[in-house]
Amino acid sequence: MTATKGLGVYMDHYSARLIEYSPEGKEVRTITSSFTHKVKKSSIYKSEQLMHNKEQHSQRKYYNRIGDAIRNYDHVLLFGPTTAKTELFNLLKSDNDFSNIYISLKESDKIDENQQHIFVRDYFISYI
Repeated sequence: MTATKGLGVYMDHYSARLIEYSPEGKEVRTITSSFTHKVKKSSIYKSEQLMHNKEQHSQRKYYNRIGDAIRNYDHVLLFGPTTAKTELFNLLKSDNDFSNIYISLKESDKIDENQQHIFVRDYFISYI
């Protein structure tokens, strides 16, 4: 039996921490959205429509980058305090490229890095 490759993704609409579940150690990467509060503020002065278009385009690129990062995993846990995890989940479920990856959602409060690692570890220990 092969070991399951697990990944926890703690995310909101602006950044995602990818925490690989592994008994050997923990690999962590961060992916950030290009749509920051500064970009939002500058684009809203020009036009609200422009701001919404820019936000949607940036979010789509952000979610695609996270999707590219999770392609090599068997099981992915999406968790965090906002609706971003659900938005990403719906996007991934509509893409057949992700049909072989088990993706689960868990609600969590805003937690620090150490708590994120514990959350991922506890989830995968209970899953296995």
